[in-house]
Amino acid sequence: MLKSAAELPLSSRRILTGLLGAPIAHSASPAMHERTAEALGLRCHYQLIEVADASREELKFLLEGVRRLGFAGINVTFPYKEAVLDLLDELSPSAAMIGAVNTVVVRDGRLIGYNTDTTGFARAVSGLVTASAHGAVAVIGAGGVGKAIAFALAGLGVNELRIFDSEHAKAAHLAAQLQGQVSTSVPHSVEDALRGVAGVVNGSPVGMLPNRGTPVPEALLHAGLWVADAVYSPLWTPLLMAAKAKGAAVMTGRELAIYQAADAFELFTGLTPSSTEIGIAFDDVMAKGYPASHAA
Repeated sequence: MLKSAAELPLSSRRILTGLLGAPIAHSASPAMHERTAEALGLRCHYQLIEVADASREELKFLLEGVRRLGFAGINVTFPYKEAVLDLLDELSPSAAMIGAVNTVVVRDGRLIGYNTDTTGFARAVSGLVTASAHGAVAVIGAGGVGKAIAFALAGLGVNELRIFDSEHAKAAHLAAQLQGQVSTSVPHSVEDALRGVAGVVNGSPVGMLPNRGTPVPEALLHAGLWVADAVYSPLWTPLLMAAKAKGAAVMTGRELAIYQAADAFELFTGLTPSSTEIGIAFDDVMAKGYPASHAA
């Protein structure tokens, strides 16, 4: 049963968490976790652990530090969501099935991997899926985020998933993982992926600053489509700006960022956070860091 902050021992009212990945200087995670902790009567320090091109041995060393230095846990982002899998002591059933981890909890000296991208994205996108009568969805990107998104959509009961990745073998592997859960296809082009679908989700890093590209040519976007992007730096990516201009229903990375953080915070602390407080913190970071794109 979840406890209130007042019921926790004094030593547990201070928590150390963090984020492992690169590049992450833009991350809204410190503000989101620290603000929601404060609202619950906790003191939280959320440390950015930015290490580029880490080898397996370096990741193992970093995770051992997380285990020994008093962390409640850490989040894991690009490019390490898959790389950390076999360095952990245990995986939740869903993380094992997905093959990607974005949250590592330290529990009794053991490192346990979870995936709150899946639960967070399911909460964020359910309205669009329902409004489009569970029609086919194209997922762009079959890496850590793309995997989580695909499993979330399968769990929501979409009719079909079309998985496209520039590395065709990665998309084919993800389709095989989803066998028996949802009808899948692995097109060789974005054009084929989007033909006749109800929605499209960008689960790739294309469009994340400093990149200003788009994973979907503008000519393929139209008003009958819903378009979501997992990227939130900037909030209004080139893909979403183009989709909005065409009259498509759009979803920024805001809701995914908020809900995955809420689910991770609960895993770290055992406390239910306020999604409203997390959202306020997220919006503050966006407004300060990306004032023009935030207002799009």
